[in-house]
Amino acid sequence: MKNVTSRRHNPFGFEAPCEPFVPGYGDANAHFHVIGDHPGVHGGAESGVPFTGTPAAERLQGALLDAGLLTATGTPPTVEKTYLSYLYMCGGDPPTEADYADLEPLFDTEVRAITAHVLLPVGEHATRHVFANMTAEPASSVDMEVHHATEIAGSGWLVFPIKDPVEWTDEDEAALVSALTALRETDYRREADLGRFMPGEDPYLVR
Repeated sequence: MKNVTSRRHNPFGFEAPCEPFVPGYGDANAHFHVIGDHPGVHGGAESGVPFTGTPAAERLQGALLDAGLLTATGTPPTVEKTYLSYLYMCGGDPPTEADYADLEPLFDTEVRAITAHVLLPVGEHATRHVFANMTAEPASSVDMEVHHATEIAGSGWLVFPIKDPVEWTDEDEAALVSALTALRETDYRREADLGRFMPGEDPYLVR
C-alpha cells in the first residue's frame, strides 16, 4: 500500500493531544523512519519539526545528509525517502511512563502507516521500545555502544540503532554514515514477489 498524501508535516493529520505538539515530518512513503524520544531530548518544541533546534539534532541531520537520507539540513530538513518522528510527541515536562503509554497508539499507528523498510531508533529509550515491540530482541539486551550503527533483524523491518548524538565521538558519527551509506547500496527492502503464485501479471511484494 502506498500513501497518496504529499504533506510533509503531520501527513496523517493527527489532532494535537497537547501543546506544543511535534508530529512526524517527512515522506509518508519513506524507506527510512528515524525515531527519537521526545522534543525535550531531541528538539523541535519551537519549530514543530522533530530533530531541529539543538546542536545534537543538527549533528544528526548532518550525518543523515552525508549518508543520503536527507538532501539538505535545516528547519525543516529536506527529506529523501525519510520520515522523522518521536515516541512521545508532546513538548513540555519530561514524560512519565504513563505519558508514553497514553501516546503509544498514536506512535504505533504512524509506524504502521508508513511501513518503512528500515527503523532507526535514536537513543537508548527509543531503541528499547523498538527492540521490545518490533524485533525478537529483548529490550534488556540494548547496549548502545554495541548496537550503534549495526543491523538488527526486526519483525518486518530492519533496525539500525543510533546512539544519542549528544554522546557521539567522531568515530560514532563516521560509523553511522558508513553503515547507512553501505545499507543504501544493498537490497534493504528484503521483499519477495509472491505474484508468481497468483493469477495475472501484477507483482505482490511482501517482507
